[in-house]
Amino acid sequence: MTDALFARIVDRRDDLVALLQDLIRIPTRNPPGENYRDICELLERRLSASGFTCTLVRAEGAKGDSDTYPRWNIVARIEGPRPGPCVHFNSHTDVVTVGEGWTRDPFGAELDGDRVYGRGACDMKGGLAASIIAAEAFIAEHPDFAGSIEISGTADEESGGYGGVAYLAEKGWFDPDRVQHVIIPEPLGTDQICLGHRGAWWAEIETHGRIAHGSMPFLGDCAVRHMGAVLNAFEADLFPAMAARHTQMPVIPDGARAATMNLNAIHGGERAREPGDTSLPACNVPDRCVLQVDRRVLVEEGVDAAADEIVKLLDRLKESRPGFDYEVREINRVIPSMTAEDAPVVTAVRAAMTDALGRDATFVASPGSYDQKHIDRIGRLKNCIAYGPGILELAHQPDEYIEVSDMLDATRVMGRTLERLLLD
Repeated sequence: MTDALFARIVDRRDDLVALLQDLIRIPTRNPPGENYRDICELLERRLSASGFTCTLVRAEGAKGDSDTYPRWNIVARIEGPRPGPCVHFNSHTDVVTVGEGWTRDPFGAELDGDRVYGRGACDMKGGLAASIIAAEAFIAEHPDFAGSIEISGTADEESGGYGGVAYLAEKGWFDPDRVQHVIIPEPLGTDQICLGHRGAWWAEIETHGRIAHGSMPFLGDCAVRHMGAVLNAFEADLFPAMAARHTQMPVIPDGARAATMNLNAIHGGERAREPGDTSLPACNVPDRCVLQVDRRVLVEEGVDAAADEIVKLLDRLKESRPGFDYEVREINRVIPSMTAEDAPVVTAVRAAMTDALGRDATFVASPGSYDQKHIDRIGRLKNCIAYGPGILELAHQPDEYIEVSDMLDATRVMGRTLERLLLD
């Protein structure tokens, strides 16, 4: 049966490429969240023709949803003739901004040898296309399968997933009574199973000062200098402490096994001038400075402890530095998520990888978060992993691409996983 399924998948190679190209050519950039309805309608046409019942769901009221940029999602489901579990493939349809440095059309979906180029090719429209081909080939080979298959295309993963998987989970789409196994085809490599991800704490830190004339700064209090003291304390105390902590989770790359923090943005005083503005800045002592931090949290730390460590550092500065005052505003938090190595979906994908590729799986965890967090925490569904084609380091890069051979390997593994989970 496996050889016959693999033959069907190989026969669909050109279809796999064409489907991916169609997906890439719809520029679903987030922000702001463009063309979500268009890509859902493309998936609806495709999956309806394959026998799926499709439901389009707008995440009304979710973060990011608006009449200008509505957050549309699609859930497609097909039932086998016999009862059994539901296997759900979830892919996000949004892509990040293009950025500079491209030598190819970011939305041209150019096929060059074994590579398809374009924004989202790797992250993660290649995985979405592979899951569709795997499901269609499996259904064609085993029309009497037990249970059901779902394929979803969801919004906003690149900005937290609140207009996509989080909304669907809140509405019960990932309730363990209706879905039993979830595979998210993120680009982690065809021989790796991603069991989960680190946590995160995003916040803004604002230091306060007092405005005065720039020629007489001694009459004011510079908020930027106060923020400089914060940065010095981070360098002297916080960063060394984080670097000394390491997780037992199999996070890749190795550097991400330590606790980390990125300083996303900083701004103090007058707003930056617009391009072409030739006016001179006002002579003011800045009375506010804002720093945005992205703290990645190990499962052994906990998000509350990571946030509290920063607040305590700021409190020490307040006690020791004259005039220092601050505010902290939490932007978002993500609890670390980890699926057990012996979970049913892990066992099935691992065995399928051996069947399809002749090698054992490596277990990894993601340095950043992805939509598993919502399936786990909101949906209360623990039997969830990420597995998909592509090279993670290519995500968000110029000239992003995915190899067709990589997609075919992942499609074989996904198809074989369906055989293991939905055939008696």
